[in-house]
Amino acid sequence: MLFICYPKCATCRKAQVWLDQIGVAYTFRDIKLENPSEAELRQWHAASGLPLKRFFNTSGLQYKALALKDKLPAMSEDEQLALLATDGMLVKRPILVGGGFVLVGFRQDEWEAKLR
Repeated sequence: MLFICYPKCATCRKAQVWLDQIGVAYTFRDIKLENPSEAELRQWHAASGLPLKRFFNTSGLQYKALALKDKLPAMSEDEQLALLATDGMLVKRPILVGGGFVLVGFRQDEWEAKLR
C-alpha cells in the first residue's frame, strides 16, 4: 500500500499511528516533497469513486490563496487534475492507495472497512 501524507498534518499523523497500530504495511510518501502526478491523480480519482472536488484540500492555504472555491466550478476535470498536480499542498490528505481502492482523507470507520 502507498500512504501519502504531509508529516506536519495532525490528521495524517493520526492516520499513520492508526495504520501502525493495526499492523498495516505501507510505503510512506511525503506529499509536499513528491506531489502526485496528473496521471496518478487521474488513476486514483477513477479508483476512488469520489467526486474530484474531494481531492482538493479545501481548508489549505493554497486553495484559499488561489480562490479555488470560486474557480473550480468553471474548470474542466482535466484542468482540475493538472492544477492538483502542480502542488501537493492542494491535494487532500492523507491518501491510502491499496489493491483496488483509494481512500482520501482519514475517516477511521471507512479505513477500517477497507483494511479489516
